[in-house]
Amino acid sequence: MTADADIIAGLRDAGLSGEGDIVLEPLTGGVSCDVWKVETPTGPIVVKRPLEQLRVAADWHAPVERGQSEVRWLRRARGVDPAIAPEVLAELPGYGFAMRFLPGCPVWKDELTAGRVDADFAAGVGRGIAAVHAATADSAADRDAFPTDAMFRALRVDPFLLHVAQKDTELAPVLTALADDLSARKIALVHGDVSPKNILVSTGGPVFLDAECAVYGDPAFDLAFCTTHLLLKAVWLEDARLGEAASAMVAAYRAGIEWEDADDLLLRAGKLTAALLIARVEGKSPAPYLTDPGHKRIVRDQARALILAPTPIDALVANWKRNLA
Repeated sequence: MTADADIIAGLRDAGLSGEGDIVLEPLTGGVSCDVWKVETPTGPIVVKRPLEQLRVAADWHAPVERGQSEVRWLRRARGVDPAIAPEVLAELPGYGFAMRFLPGCPVWKDELTAGRVDADFAAGVGRGIAAVHAATADSAADRDAFPTDAMFRALRVDPFLLHVAQKDTELAPVLTALADDLSARKIALVHGDVSPKNILVSTGGPVFLDAECAVYGDPAFDLAFCTTHLLLKAVWLEDARLGEAASAMVAAYRAGIEWEDADDLLLRAGKLTAALLIARVEGKSPAPYLTDPGHKRIVRDQARALILAPTPIDALVANWKRNLA
């Protein structure tokens, strides 16, 4: 039986297919998974299955069991606020799963690329991330539900931080220490891939997808990861409004911090943002849209300076905006 046949059989077993033929319509799955849309008698659904070999130029493998972690994150997030994650309908063979399709909800990345930058929506992203972190902070049950340190290391720590450290002797001590600190902190449930490409724009606010990297770890990572994407796009599109959106997101997130000292978290997030910025130029997964040598130089130069002289994430974003003005 082929992998696709396994998925179809799983949909039938879960009672999601009705009596007719099942057609898997491929959607853009990014680098880490296959994604299909399936029409069913009760409406369209989305089926997702993780890949063992990621679609990047580098040799990058990751455990397919991360599909289970994503399901657990989506269900836990819906327990915090049903509006911020899609409903999981069934788990399927090969660590795939089916979730409800949300019509009329564009991807935030597409909105930003089209020049539709809404700082209020960005603030909603910050509030949504903070809500999950606040609800899961210092929770033994959530920590036990996500024993996924090895996956997070394979998908985030090694390819983003340590891959650059192996190539850059000047930055290596700082990046290695940052990687160790990130791996050691166990504070709250982390999504691990909060990016505009993984956020839908609904009438009720942001809907978060693609939590394959979920881990019980340092919440500063989620804030840093999304901020990194907004700052990279500010350079790529030469649009200072994206810096303003990042500021709005950081401010809204900070207002929701209730589980630890906000200044400590924002400094950690600033360090991680600087490291992630250079990783999207020099790491295993470079930002595919950042092709202009001048844009790469801007990101590389600012990121190196910020790694060597860390600053809190709110100040980092403010200075990034000024440097683009």
